[in-house]
Amino acid sequence: MLLQTLCLIHTRECLNESAYRVTLDLQHTKFAVFEKARMPVISAIQGACVGGGMDLVTAPRLTLLHQRKLFFCIQEINIGMAADVGTLQRIPRLVPEGIVRELAYTGRRFVPEEALKHGLVNKIFESKEDMMKGVMEVAKDIASKGPLAIAGTKESLNYGRDHTTEESLNHIALWNNAMGIGDEMSVAFLKQKLKIKILNLKTYYLEEDT
Repeated sequence: MLLQTLCLIHTRECLNESAYRVTLDLQHTKFAVFEKARMPVISAIQGACVGGGMDLVTAPRLTLLHQRKLFFCIQEINIGMAADVGTLQRIPRLVPEGIVRELAYTGRRFVPEEALKHGLVNKIFESKEDMMKGVMEVAKDIASKGPLAIAGTKESLNYGRDHTTEESLNHIALWNNAMGIGDEMSVAFLKQKLKIKILNLKTYYLEEDT
């Protein structure tokens, strides 16, 4: 339904400026859900990833794909418009700017190997079955971690994208303090059977001085 709506945005029925703006705002909100969700979102791709598909997969920022017959394309430039649902705003944070500008200005197709080289995707698989297996492995690995730790990590990564290092450090300190991560840390230590060694730093430094 989401992609069907995207395809209708620029049809004759939606040429009214007011209706177009309302529809566009709705699409912006829908794609922003992937970034605002507390848990990470993994995108798995097979076949062509064009236009609205690019808007869709650049939002999660964790992308796995099936290689056969796949290509990416910022198609909007080929139909006389600038991409307006998120690709141009998000892809420069994943791919070097020079590459982004070439792809956005020319509308050419780029293949999985190029996408992997420039950081648009995380991993390539040879079959759909292998891809889905890989997706589940990554998802299970993420799910095995503390939910507050995962949510805080995603929140901090997103916040740091648009703020200074100092602001981001203050933000995550406040976040961890507010969320109360002590219980999850205890569980993580017990789960991994980690032993914490407390060093007598005062004695250590005294010995170093003598």
